[in-house]
Amino acid sequence: MRKTLTAVLLALTLPTLAMAMPEGGPRHGGEHGPRFFKELDLSKEQHREIRKLMGEQMKSRHAITQRYLDKLPAAEQKAMQDELKAARDKQQSAIRALLKPEQQKAFDEHQKKMEAHRADRKAFEAWKADQAKKTQ
Repeated sequence: MRKTLTAVLLALTLPTLAMAMPEGGPRHGGEHGPRFFKELDLSKEQHREIRKLMGEQMKSRHAITQRYLDKLPAAEQKAMQDELKAARDKQQSAIRALLKPEQQKAFDEHQKKMEAHRADRKAFEAWKADQAKKTQ
C-alpha cells in the first residue's frame, strides 16, 4: 500500500515538476524529450505518430493509477488529495517567488485557467458518472 501511494504521489506531481523544468531541459518522458526527437530527424508524420503514442501511454498510466486509487478507503483518498494539494500549493508559491512581477501575472493567469479546467473536468466526470448510472 505504501509503495502504491508513493508511486501515485510521484505520478501526480510530474506535471508540476515539468512546469518547473528549466528551458531546454528534458520534458515529456526523460530521454525521449525534444532533444531526443530532434536528434532522430523525424518526419512530421513520424513526430505526429510518436506524440500520439506518448499521449496514449499517458492516458494508460493515468487509468492504471486511478484503478489503484479507487481501491483506497475514502479517508485515505481524501488525505492523499489534501496532501497533494498542499504540496502543489507550496511548490507553486516557491516558483512564483522566483518570478518577476510581469511573469507572476502570467503565472497567476495560467493557474486560474488550470483551476477552471480542473473544475470543468470534475463537473464533466460527475456528469459522465451520472449518465452511466441512468443508462444501467
